Amino acid sequence: MGWTGFNGGDPFAANVDSSLAVLNTHICAATSLLVWTFWDTFFFKKPSVIGAIQGMITGLVCITPGAGLVQGWAALIMGIASGSVPWYTMMCLSRILPFLQKIDDTLGVFHTHAVAGTLGGALTGLFAHPDLSALFIVVPNSRGAFYGGRGGVQFLKQLVGASFIIGWNVIVTSIILLAISKFIPLRMPEEELIIGDDAAHGEEAYALAGQGAREISTYNNMQLQNASGFEL
Repeated sequence: MGWTGFNGGDPFAANVDSSLAVLNTHICAATSLLVWTFWDTFFFKKPSVIGAIQGMITGLVCITPGAGLVQGWAALIMGIASGSVPWYTMMCLSRILPFLQKIDDTLGVFHTHAVAGTLGGALTGLFAHPDLSALFIVVPNSRGAFYGGRGGVQFLKQLVGASFIIGWNVIVTSIILLAISKFIPLRMPEEELIIGDDAAHGEEAYALAGQGAREISTYNNMQLQNASGFEL
């Protein structure tokens, strides 16, 4: 619902561009979900609910840069790409590359947002339709590289923009975290990390139906036992 709202609301008007943005958002998300589920089933012999959710998110992230700028067939291709490339980086490359193994990313945000977002920006630079671009972009003759002309320039702009955002995030996020670390720890204590997030908080990061209720955590239970001397 949220992605429908902010992709469809980007043009600030109820027009063809906003309608197409909503349609493309759902096309890409649904396609990415199915493709991610296919890869899970093909390699691991069974689908996964969490995998399907990840595929949906990567599709939504990927289509966001070009939701109102690409045609439906391009949104379909972007969905196939967003269900495949982030799946590969998460399921395969993250187990091979030392750089990815050092990323403390329990929820896979690097793959679902950084990889999928960069992919979506680059694909928008390829598939942005000239007529749709004219409805939204103030720069005249804007188009994706697929449509020739100055399209290659737009593709390069997308890559430069992605590079700037990556650099900006690294610098500003580091500054913010360093400032926060002066007041509170950035990580849980080691003893809480050992017993696990579910035991410490009494809930799971991904809670399926019937699993979301908060209970007395193992860690808090231990603390109460130590304080009272009675077993709960």
